[in-house]
Amino acid sequence: MFDYIIVGGGSAGCLLAERLSANPDIKVCLLEAGPPDRSPLIHMPIGIALLSKSKTLNWAYETEPQPNLGNRRLFWPRGKTLGGSSSINAMVYIRGHREDYDAWGEAADPIWSFDNVLPLFKAMEANERFGSDAHHGGYGELHVSDLRTVNRLSEAFVEAGQEAQYSHNADFNGDTQDGIGFYQVTQRKGRRWSSARAFLSGAKGRPNLRIVTGARATRIILEGRKAVGVTYASGDKLTDLRTRGEVILSGGAINSPQLLMLSGIGDAAELGVFGIPVVVDLPAVGKNLQDHLDITIMHEASDRTPIGVAPSFIPRALAGALSYVFQRRGFLTSNVAESGGFVKSSPSQSRPNLQFHFLPTLLKDHGRQIAFGYGYTLHVCDLLPKSRGRIGLKSRNPLDDPLIDPAYLSAPEDIETMVWAVRIGRQILSAPSIATFSKRELVPGSSIESEADVIADIRHRAETIYHPVGTCRMGRDPHSVVDPALRVRGVEGLRVVDASIMPTLVAGNTNAPTMMIAERAAELILGKTRLMAGTEEGSSSTVSLGARQRSQVG
Repeated sequence: MFDYIIVGGGSAGCLLAERLSANPDIKVCLLEAGPPDRSPLIHMPIGIALLSKSKTLNWAYETEPQPNLGNRRLFWPRGKTLGGSSSINAMVYIRGHREDYDAWGEAADPIWSFDNVLPLFKAMEANERFGSDAHHGGYGELHVSDLRTVNRLSEAFVEAGQEAQYSHNADFNGDTQDGIGFYQVTQRKGRRWSSARAFLSGAKGRPNLRIVTGARATRIILEGRKAVGVTYASGDKLTDLRTRGEVILSGGAINSPQLLMLSGIGDAAELGVFGIPVVVDLPAVGKNLQDHLDITIMHEASDRTPIGVAPSFIPRALAGALSYVFQRRGFLTSNVAESGGFVKSSPSQSRPNLQFHFLPTLLKDHGRQIAFGYGYTLHVCDLLPKSRGRIGLKSRNPLDDPLIDPAYLSAPEDIETMVWAVRIGRQILSAPSIATFSKRELVPGSSIESEADVIADIRHRAETIYHPVGTCRMGRDPHSVVDPALRVRGVEGLRVVDASIMPTLVAGNTNAPTMMIAERAAELILGKTRLMAGTEEGSSSTVSLGARQRSQVG
């Protein structure tokens, strides 16, 4: 019998397990479908290039055919190990824009507005460059650092951005988001610092915390409209766990709504198709799916400056391995997406709506195909898409993948933004500092110039940049899936704590915001924070921000 059962040991689940189990009187069980995070590919940053191929550390989902992308099924990698996607992502530490969270505050409760979540970001952060200042924390468990080794091409991209009249930005999480610069990463001493490393490392030995890996949740055990436990599959065995407190879903924007629907919580019409008895008719479950659609521009390099796949790169590879082993430096510490930035597609935009990720290497098919030779890749994504999709069921079998339909480009204005993404990306890559390294543009290619051709290329090649959110939307309205305290509407003892609760997609990478959501949830559960908008949990006019200093880990 546990006080809390957390389903999903990812970015949110690991932090939540640490915070709740810090009280020795609270008994916590953390379930993770994947294995422990022991693979060397996880901890060596450049290992990201191979993790998309893993069949054990990656859910490796595929979407439904996308009508606006040539009926292609898109590959959606998601972390399936302790740390979740924070164990297989590019480690880019971005919070998003102030306006993102102020919109959450309007949609749900003021505790989710930017000024009220900034202390949470700072509390969990240990920033090696900035320490504790107005924007950053220096004493949290989540290590954030500058890259220890940067490729010359990444520097050239930042210089080219300024030549293209975009400002330089030394801190995308500082006063302003606009500009081009280098990303900070969730690393410590040249190694990945996932949510599991940050929050579980110091908690694993607690007698009141049980961590079960290889445990695929198959249903929420309900007595009437009260969650009392979870059933999970491990091999051929099914096990029931019981709670005297709460079940907390932290499976992410795909798995959490799937488990709700399998348990009878969702759109009654859809559940009826699969013969699932309806416990709570909650039509919004699985709806409101949002993601950042991304397009790449790739160049063949004129020299061997990039990270390459070629016989001539072998001496550098050997030198890099030695540098990594003995100094934790060199290209093996690279997150690959070393530099980037945020710009507006047009002056009429009130804030940046495009994001760059620049890679000093060639990347094809999410790294699943080997890209031979020397070159570089610029990713550009639409930060504020209007398109909305859904997560659904393909069957009532809990071990089957769910239906994933992001409905990319279903909103007409999104294709216009993507066309601007290509134009601006090409503009920067034609600036002198980076153009000097180019032999030729590989894709889209010099023949793709007209707007019609660019649109056709986008429909042919655009892919996810791995930021699905929104499928268990938080709100104060009765049609939302969870209330501002993240409690599932119509069910007692059940919360969702992960990226699925985001009402709207943040303008940036989603890993840090997901951990912040868990930080806020822990305070709500433990009574350290109360809602401010007069909901059923309370109508306190103040909020405990929980800005506290913690000892550094390790």
